[in-house]
Amino acid sequence: MLKKKNSLVILTAVIVFSLLISGMAAAQDTTFLSIATGGTSGTYYPIGGAIAKVLNENVENINASAQSTGASVTNTRLIYNQQVELAILQNDIASYAVNGQNQFADSQVNNMRGIAVLYPEVIQIIVRDESGIDSIKDLKGKSVAVGAPGSGAEANASQILKHFGLTYEDIEEDYLSFGEAASRLKNRQIDAAFLTAGIPTAAVMDVAATQDISLLNFSDSDIESLNEAYPYLTGVTVPAGTYNGLEKDVQTVALKAILVADAALSEDVVYNITKAIFENRDTLIAAHDRAKDIKLESALDGMTVKLHPGAQKYYDEVK
Repeated sequence: MLKKKNSLVILTAVIVFSLLISGMAAAQDTTFLSIATGGTSGTYYPIGGAIAKVLNENVENINASAQSTGASVTNTRLIYNQQVELAILQNDIASYAVNGQNQFADSQVNNMRGIAVLYPEVIQIIVRDESGIDSIKDLKGKSVAVGAPGSGAEANASQILKHFGLTYEDIEEDYLSFGEAASRLKNRQIDAAFLTAGIPTAAVMDVAATQDISLLNFSDSDIESLNEAYPYLTGVTVPAGTYNGLEKDVQTVALKAILVADAALSEDVVYNITKAIFENRDTLIAAHDRAKDIKLESALDGMTVKLHPGAQKYYDEVK
């Protein structure tokens, strides 16, 4: 009887040990991916969350999660410091980073590789109708949300104000996330806000549901001069009806949102990431309409960093 009990104990120990070993092996085989996105009221966050869902459901041994962050500039630094494996950011910020320009003059980013161009990011300058703001120059002396610190929106706000002869000294600048800006607009604590995001943007929809707002319109000559000064900025139309009360088309400028990776990720992993994204677009579109722009035919239009070999391998296969 004692012999049988000893045998049972040994057998149980062997089974437990085997399960532990197999569990450890599985954990070692799993690739954990953090995806840096943006604020929860923007477009990066739902798109990043949908990408994480696609990867978790369609790529073996992947555990992906989306992180809310300060957006483009912050995401670039997270890639640089290898604190995340994937990130969504503006293509202009990516270009500055890999070329060591502007805010990256002292910290050139050499470990960033491209995966795909996702969708246009529209620069929207939201104003309260009662604020009397009809042009960029009318922002002088007004309280303006210029984007969260470390965001592409803030970089765009600074560039556009400078282009039209204004600086932060001419306005009451407020460094706010999209959600914070929406709240301040609704409470009439600020007069205007710069947002760079895919349309429709949840934060803008939130404000438009409670009060009358407008988007500043750029003339053809404004767009031409902005494009000349900042080649990444191209003309785009925000259609009437995009937001509650927006009765006319509005002309503004846009950049491109891109998905990038840490260069250290393996070719196989990035190949599988790229493949999963383009073969499961329906899941992305269900999360946000802007994902309709994530298409193979435009996946490299506006890419400003060198492609990761894994992404290049996928595109070569589907040509």
